[in-house]
Amino acid sequence: MMAGQLPKTCQCFHYGDDLPPFSNTFAHQFSRYAYHTTCSGKLHHAGPDQMQGWTTRVAADTELMDHHLKGAIKEEFARYTPKPGTGKWSNQREVEEARAVEGPHMKFDAHAVESALDYLERYFSDPVYQRPQAHRPLLFKLSLLQPHYPFFTDEERFAYYLDRVPLFLEKPCAHPVLSLSQQNRPVNVSEEAIRRATAAYYGMVDQVDTYFGQVMDKLEALGEDLDEWIIVYTSDHGEMLGEHGIWEKTRFYEASARVPLIIRWPKQFKPGVVNENVNLCDLYATLCDLAGLAIPDGLDSRSLRPLLEGKTGNWEDETISQFGKSHIMIKHGSLKYQYYGEDIPEVLFDLQNDPKETVNGAELPQYADAMQRFRKRLAGLGYGPKADTDYQNAGYLP
Repeated sequence: MMAGQLPKTCQCFHYGDDLPPFSNTFAHQFSRYAYHTTCSGKLHHAGPDQMQGWTTRVAADTELMDHHLKGAIKEEFARYTPKPGTGKWSNQREVEEARAVEGPHMKFDAHAVESALDYLERYFSDPVYQRPQAHRPLLFKLSLLQPHYPFFTDEERFAYYLDRVPLFLEKPCAHPVLSLSQQNRPVNVSEEAIRRATAAYYGMVDQVDTYFGQVMDKLEALGEDLDEWIIVYTSDHGEMLGEHGIWEKTRFYEASARVPLIIRWPKQFKPGVVNENVNLCDLYATLCDLAGLAIPDGLDSRSLRPLLEGKTGNWEDETISQFGKSHIMIKHGSLKYQYYGEDIPEVLFDLQNDPKETVNGAELPQYADAMQRFRKRLAGLGYGPKADTDYQNAGYLP
């Protein structure tokens, strides 16, 4: 999203991969036009450039991961190992440990919100030092960790949702990838554990909703007219919550790959719903377009302005998701194609006729032409046995 490029284009395939230092992220592009670009909370940059175009970071998750450390002596790092029983939990344990308790993500988010409110007051008012910065435009991002495993929330929300949440008591399919949770292992937990994890997740969503409301209330208290702001709400991934019998993310089911995207600018756009396929990469071009900034070349990003204006005629109704160097999803219209490598069965879901994604149509005769088109597009995106070795980007027209 920051680069406006697909993983294949920017060569960031896994958590911990990062863009080269001083990449032209959308934050950098805005800073070139005299915007203050400020992020409070997570960015997950793991390399040596912890700013990547943001001019200010508060309550930041700044961390240089070991594999980005130049001159690291592997033998020295090998001397130190975690104590037995510590480290990342399995998908199974994440579900079984769900409960009402203040977890690390809750503390991080509370700090990020408090810091955001303090920053906005100093930016627009600064009643003590009288050095407000509001004479220049602002690109502000509040980025929270929740909702995300571990499945923890406060006691009040946990109790409220425990007997109200819908439950997915489903079995995995037979596909060798889609049948497994994020860590490629099955998860076998009780109905009560599923209920507790789901309640905690709903509690986190509730908490995040409250936090964003606090930020908007703060802006209004500072005299800002929210109808003059371009407000975007989205997420980087979903959560399976036991649907299809799996948990967490990294699978191309709708619950994992499809995320909310809300863009509000009532002085420019009427309320509405966009049904066409879009991508988080599209936010780069969209934000630049709406702010009147130049859109750089070489992006996998399309401005969403036509869709916001209700103009759908010329939209390329496609979205793409990639995970690792061999897993890719291509969705066109209601058809969603998935490729996991030459030795793993392809998947095709027809969401119009099969919204719950239970029927793999890859081998069905009525989808033969569509499969040919998807395989051609797969190759053009640099994947599969006929991958284009000269791949540059997704090839979207400006």
